[in-house]
Amino acid sequence: MTERNTQFNRRHVLQLGAASAAVAGAPFALKLAQAQGNVPIKIGFPVPLTGAFSAEAQDQVRAAEIAIKDFNDAGGFNGRKAELLVRDDKLNPGEAATRTLELIEKDKVDFVVGSLSAATQLSINAVCRDRKIIFNSISQSDAINEAKDWSLYTFHEALNPHLTAGAVARYAFPKFGKKVVYLTADYAYGHEMVRGFQRAGQAMGVQTLADIRHPIGAADYSAFLPRIQSLKPDILVLCNFGRDLVNSAKQATDFGIKANTKIITPVLLYTARQAGGADAFDGILGGTSYYWGMEDKIPAAKAFNDKFRKAHGGAVPSDYGALGYAGVRSVLQAVLNAKSTDSMKVSIALRQLRYNWYKGEQFYRKCDHQSVQSVVIVESKSKNMKDKYDVFNVLSIENADEKNLRTCEEMGHKVST
Repeated sequence: MTERNTQFNRRHVLQLGAASAAVAGAPFALKLAQAQGNVPIKIGFPVPLTGAFSAEAQDQVRAAEIAIKDFNDAGGFNGRKAELLVRDDKLNPGEAATRTLELIEKDKVDFVVGSLSAATQLSINAVCRDRKIIFNSISQSDAINEAKDWSLYTFHEALNPHLTAGAVARYAFPKFGKKVVYLTADYAYGHEMVRGFQRAGQAMGVQTLADIRHPIGAADYSAFLPRIQSLKPDILVLCNFGRDLVNSAKQATDFGIKANTKIITPVLLYTARQAGGADAFDGILGGTSYYWGMEDKIPAAKAFNDKFRKAHGGAVPSDYGALGYAGVRSVLQAVLNAKSTDSMKVSIALRQLRYNWYKGEQFYRKCDHQSVQSVVIVESKSKNMKDKYDVFNVLSIENADEKNLRTCEEMGHKVST
């Protein structure tokens, strides 16, 4: 970390202090109820329980509930227990905004954690930002940390496309070749991932042969595959997610793309691999925020996995599930550290938080509240699996390093020197 990036922005500090001073004016009745432990700490959790990302969203909920249980079993905050209010955003930005508004205004949530789309998280963030409610996003996005969308109440627990794609590019391009075709879901996630790969590849002389775009939720990729094969790329990058990744990986495998081309993806999902099967994903590599198999070397991973296994009949958590756990647990830990549920006080505590919930040390970068963390490079396997959960080989771990993020200045943040 550079000295420049660890210093608080003067303007931000003034805003933090001024807003914190307003806490003293909170209604006496509410303060009394909270002191008596009668009011739960409510965390809104809007995620796409229906749609193309439903499997990942359901795992986010399962893991987030473990974070709630951890907090409550430890006694909560001054006797106050936490409560998770889950809502289906249907993978739709308008629906996400509506559900978030209801959570804040009708259900009176204290904080919001969630989202599983670059588009829905921006709409959720806009609603929370305008109402000065903390939102901790657990979905990949570059835009949410940029100054135009960001606020003092905006936190990003998930990896972002620049970091994820960059880590995969730094691992894969030197090993498999410089001629690349992208098959890209035509929305923010896909676009940002391609940008991340291209920026990392530029210094290596990597050539983009084509960026072929498809609509989100596409079922048939057969129209794209002959063109991809005719371009004879060294690498095909599947810049899509969830069911789209499953379908495109299956069809590319069936078409024979793997015979002469290495297939990689920025985010290689545990849930996608389970849904798609060993043959379809065999040899495909990608990045992830977490793989349960890290438990052999990381004690925090073993502790998290064991709690998840106990709660879910021996099943192991997915990468996006782990983000649900960390996103909620970080906010609740900040409540304890701040000794308050006031959004501004909790924001200050989150900015100062250093934590290791499940994968190693993490912290939120001061200028944009991006969680600085490792990226795990995994490859899917079809042989020598110990059990049905043993689906990846961990090839490499790129350690947490702010230098792998875009600079604060590039993202529009003014940083004191």
